[in-house]
Amino acid sequence: MKLYYSPGACSLSPHIALLEAGLPYDLVKVDLRAKKLENGDDFLKVNPKGQVPALQLDSGELVTEGPVIVQMIADKAGKDLAPARDSAERYKLLEWLNFITTELHKNFGPLFSPVLADDAKAFFKDRVMGKFKYIDSQLAGRDYIMGQQFTVADGYLFTMLSWADRMKFDLSAMPNLLAYKARVAARPKVQEALSKEGLLKAA
Repeated sequence: MKLYYSPGACSLSPHIALLEAGLPYDLVKVDLRAKKLENGDDFLKVNPKGQVPALQLDSGELVTEGPVIVQMIADKAGKDLAPARDSAERYKLLEWLNFITTELHKNFGPLFSPVLADDAKAFFKDRVMGKFKYIDSQLAGRDYIMGQQFTVADGYLFTMLSWADRMKFDLSAMPNLLAYKARVAARPKVQEALSKEGLLKAA
């Protein structure tokens, strides 16, 4: 498999999932602004969406959209990275993945815009902070977002928390979330993903 990624982008989530799963893969770095691969090839010929993550399977098929990719990785691994298909817990995982992608990820996007006005950015930051407060409340008494077991949703939420660091969010009023972030960051495979993407200093 090949994971098309950009350092620190949302592709960090499936990168963590691949390492946690113990599946073999190759990393292919993408310049998202130029839409080019490291060798100069046109990334749009690989993924017409022009976005990461994109996972190319050994069959040649390309899978896009992070929440789908991480579930595929979990199912291929046959480990406890996702609850069993058709179980009540699997739908809870889907609920969390959808919440992270729509309520956190999409609200973070405008904060990276160089042209968006500061008052507009403040609006989106407030929205993200509200979502983090909700997650903080849900993490009470839990090691991970689904309970005591690390799942692919944790790699995704951790990626969003790394973005919060880059944006200098003050999460000091959310002790459950801060403890969770430290717990996930300490996982060897998370450290390995950060190292491979050159992000350990920023983490």
